[in-house]
Amino acid sequence: MNKDDVLTIGEVAARSGLETSAIRYYESIGLIASQRTDANHRRYSRHVLRRLAYIRAAQRVGLTLEDITASLSSLPADRAPNKADWAKLSRTWRRGLDERIAELEALRDDLTGCIGCGCLSLATCRLYNPGDAAAANGDGARFLLGDDPDQFVGPPVAPGRHRG
Repeated sequence: MNKDDVLTIGEVAARSGLETSAIRYYESIGLIASQRTDANHRRYSRHVLRRLAYIRAAQRVGLTLEDITASLSSLPADRAPNKADWAKLSRTWRRGLDERIAELEALRDDLTGCIGCGCLSLATCRLYNPGDAAAANGDGARFLLGDDPDQFVGPPVAPGRHRG
C-alpha cells in the first residue's frame, strides 16, 4: 500500500462518522480489512470508506449484518466498489424494501382498528377477538403477523385472559 493511500483507524472514524469500536467490529466479522504496521497498528485502504458508507446505507434501509456480509462478499476486497457494483447491490435490496413498505403501510392502515390481537381497545377486542381466541395461534400480535381473524386454530383462551 502506498503511504498516501492508507488511513489510521482514527482517520477512518473521523471520515466515516463511525466509532472506532464499530470499525474494529466490522473488521472482526470480515466486512472490512486492514493491514498491520510493524508496530501492529491498523492501516486501512481509502476504499474502505466506501464499504463503510455502503454498510451504513444498508443498515438504514433495514438490512442485517448477515445480509450486508453476503452482499459485500460479491465485491472485490481490494478496490472501491464502482457504480455498476453499487447498482447491482441496490437492486438486491429493492424487493425486501418493497415488502417492508407494504408491511408498514398495512400497519399504518390497521392501527386504528387493531394491533393485535394486540388491540388497543378492550371494547374492540371483545368484538374482534372474543376470549382471546387468537392466542391459540401462538404468542404475539397474531393479526399483525398475518393470521386471519376469522380463522382460529383452537379453542379460545379462558375469558378475560389477554396475551396479545
